[in-house]
Amino acid sequence: MKLADYLARIGFAGDTSLTIDCLTEMHRCHALSVPYENVDVQLSRVLDFDLERIFHKIVTLKRGGWCFELHLLFSWALREIGFDVSTVAAGIHRAEDGDKMLGNHSILLVDLDETYLVDLGLGDGPREPIPFREGTFTQGHFEFTLEKLPDGYWRFRNHAWAIPDNYDFDPNQPDFDKLIKQCHELQTDPESGFVQNLVCQIMQPEQIICLTGRILRTKTQCGTKKSLVSQSEFENILADVFGIRDQDIASLWPDIDARHKAVFGDKKITEIKFDGF
Repeated sequence: MKLADYLARIGFAGDTSLTIDCLTEMHRCHALSVPYENVDVQLSRVLDFDLERIFHKIVTLKRGGWCFELHLLFSWALREIGFDVSTVAAGIHRAEDGDKMLGNHSILLVDLDETYLVDLGLGDGPREPIPFREGTFTQGHFEFTLEKLPDGYWRFRNHAWAIPDNYDFDPNQPDFDKLIKQCHELQTDPESGFVQNLVCQIMQPEQIICLTGRILRTKTQCGTKKSLVSQSEFENILADVFGIRDQDIASLWPDIDARHKAVFGDKKITEIKFDGF
């Protein structure tokens, strides 16, 4: 595993130095070049915390991954440069569903002149690091909020039209065991949304492109454009829009099509109301 290969993968050509400028540019390059995707879950491939596997998948094969993979790779790259990085378990929608959600998401905290929250694992989230302090932080048209809760946890609120919209975390409790447990359950539980649905997302500076099953959406602050993907388009969209290529991708279509019919029947795209992940 070579740092130079990772930096080339994300298109980073700046100086690698222990500065907020370097951290910001690396975060932005990664966010805009590496998709969030669960193709391997759909293919029943085991996803773990093996760094060499993740490096090969994302750097060599130019694939993407979900939060556990994306953050393990990004934290490795930062440590190779010399950054002080810690991984913390978070709970998407803990606000609504309680502590059982802890570990279904991971974040990174990076210590420099101050501590910064790094999150590349939401699919649609910050394009750059956020100072780890209470407040509202603006990135282009996006606003993100951090607040400290009475129970000691912190709550991150995503931008106005993002999904998911919030998560909680305790910076003093890394809870790596919870990450391992949730990583296993999210890819094996038949009720998991990751098991039931194909999800691919790629962030762009002011928009997000999402493929959930057969529904392709481009979301901006002005609204959402959506279309239905056909079997003949499926592999090309994964390759051309998300950069995802795999010899087994074609085998996913029957289940994706069946899932779509079970949820939406024969509705036209104009009749489908879908604002999910």
